[in-house]
Amino acid sequence: MIQLRTFIFTSVMIPWILSSTVNNKYMDTRKSKRDVEIFDNYDVPQVSNTDQKVAKKPKEMPTCLLCVCLIGSVYCEEVSPEMSAVPTLPKETTYLYARFNKITKISNHDFANMATLRKIDLTGNLITEIQDGAFLKLPNLEELNLAENRLTKLPTLPTKLYLFDASNNRLKTQGVKATIFKKLTRLTYLYLGNNKLIAVPQLPESLQVVHLQYNKISTITDETFCDGNDSYYIRTNMDEVRLEGNPIKLSLHPNSFICLHALPIGWYD
Repeated sequence: MIQLRTFIFTSVMIPWILSSTVNNKYMDTRKSKRDVEIFDNYDVPQVSNTDQKVAKKPKEMPTCLLCVCLIGSVYCEEVSPEMSAVPTLPKETTYLYARFNKITKISNHDFANMATLRKIDLTGNLITEIQDGAFLKLPNLEELNLAENRLTKLPTLPTKLYLFDASNNRLKTQGVKATIFKKLTRLTYLYLGNNKLIAVPQLPESLQVVHLQYNKISTITDETFCDGNDSYYIRTNMDEVRLEGNPIKLSLHPNSFICLHALPIGWYD
């Protein structure tokens, strides 16, 4: 009987024990593999959350993909998505057309080291501020168009300007220095219509056309356009002066236009 029990124990229990041992080893093996996957691998450099954010941040779109660049000319008109600042320009840019965007401010660094620029057109933006030195590092700038913005004052302007347009802004006399144009000896076309000026700034001899219509100019003097101390002085270059839409009756100031080829456009009655 005892021998029979021993046989049964050997036949049943020993295989069960061996099977259990194998299963435990298998589970330990799986557990160790899982642990390797869970714990950090310190042999591989880890990427922090900050680095991941930097890595995922999209690169700034190159200007010539947002705009059209053609042999020195950059056209950034009605850019989508909305352009709210002056883009980084190619070094060889000569003409910039950035009209009808959402640019709000012109900073000193926007046109730094851009000596080749000859024309800037920023018509139809939302510009309220221009830092005073924004255009001073542009020795070859000839045309500057700031029409249809929200400016209340003007910055210092480069001396080689041929055309300056700041019409349809919110310019006030206290924001436009009386002598701001006087030293611009090449300035030929000056457009300041549809603003809030109450006085005419000093005008350079080079001017041919000056538009001052629809401001708040209520008085002018013999020195505004002519030289009150020289009755023989003739302003040979000036061909067109517009003063309509101002609260001034021009017929009350006949000596103010005696040096001009033609009377200013405006109200005389």
